[in-house]
Amino acid sequence: MNLAVRDVRHHAGRFVLTSVGIGLLLMIVMGMGGIYRGLIHEATLLVDRVGADLWVVQGSTRGPFAEVSRLPANLEDRVRAVPGVAVARRFVSHTFQREHQGRALRLVVQGLSWPEDRGDWAPLVAGRPLRQAHFEMIADQSLQLPLGERVRLGKDMYEVVGLTRGMVGSGGDGLAFLTVSDAMAVQFDVPGEAVRLERAARQARLENLDLGRVTPQLSERALGPTSELPALGPPQVSAILVTLSEGADPARVAATLSTWPDVTVYSTQQQKDLLLSGMVDKARRQLGLFRALLIIISTIIIALIIYTLTLDKIRDIALLKLIGARNRVIIGLIFQQALLMGVLGYALAWWLGGFAFPHFPRLVVIETADLVQLAFIVLGISMLASLLGIGKALNVEANTVLAT
Repeated sequence: MNLAVRDVRHHAGRFVLTSVGIGLLLMIVMGMGGIYRGLIHEATLLVDRVGADLWVVQGSTRGPFAEVSRLPANLEDRVRAVPGVAVARRFVSHTFQREHQGRALRLVVQGLSWPEDRGDWAPLVAGRPLRQAHFEMIADQSLQLPLGERVRLGKDMYEVVGLTRGMVGSGGDGLAFLTVSDAMAVQFDVPGEAVRLERAARQARLENLDLGRVTPQLSERALGPTSELPALGPPQVSAILVTLSEGADPARVAATLSTWPDVTVYSTQQQKDLLLSGMVDKARRQLGLFRALLIIISTIIIALIIYTLTLDKIRDIALLKLIGARNRVIIGLIFQQALLMGVLGYALAWWLGGFAFPHFPRLVVIETADLVQLAFIVLGISMLASLLGIGKALNVEANTVLAT
């Protein structure tokens, strides 16, 4: 190690700059793995937090996170009547982008089944849960909405009464919690002109029917709100969340619900598996490919650097051979330098990542297992990269130093 350290000291500037470059490259490799784990965490966060045992979704669909799922809101009452069901809640979730105070505000509106669910389970860092059935919201800090801020969603203003941290949707957008009725009002909001045109078209269709000509009083009903028409159902929800009674058999309750032809039932784990195999799968494979390419590139770069450093020491290596140094001394010199470069680059990657990763737009989750795995990868890279320089050094003739 003495020869390697002395050589590093002799070329300290070049060695440090090279190690910094390798450290930045390894930081990106580390970040790729962290971004992948962050994707999984964000994608499954809401499923884990809501605390449901079973998810009842539209029949022959995979649930609201994979595709469109529509269920009548009164299905909640049917589910609640099944033996073993303690709580049944409506689930509404959709993404919006609005203009707020001159900036784009993109958020995931999450409906809470008021009054049973007031958002007490959300990790509040400031404020309080919902206390009113309308016009209050809990927002994540990533939305940059302070307590007391009033935000227009649809035709109404909603006041921020609570703040959460780290509550984001599968796309990384911050969550905003409203009551289910408010969330549905926002989701199905349309401009006033569109409502007027729809009512006029409804009346025109009625007048062309015999029923409309026989009972002209229906025209007055046709011009009223859609929710007051008995033939039309209320707005639909995305899913029904089921919490089982203590001691209830999940398989038995799921089997009972599965006999209903209009719904499909998933456990929480099945819902997570469907979410990860669909929405996150391609991103996972793409990040894995980039990570593998970066590891290959890192190996090539370190190998070329070690080879260049070896070329600069050709006369020194020849002199060592001339005075009788064994091959293992020369191999140790090159291998130890490659190892030093890898260790320093890894340390810089870990240190710089601690400052940079929290400022990434998406969550970066670095686990101990990932750090250990990358440490072994860096060790393997250093060993492989040193082979090119070692091969060149061993082929150097001792009389090279005597050449003019």
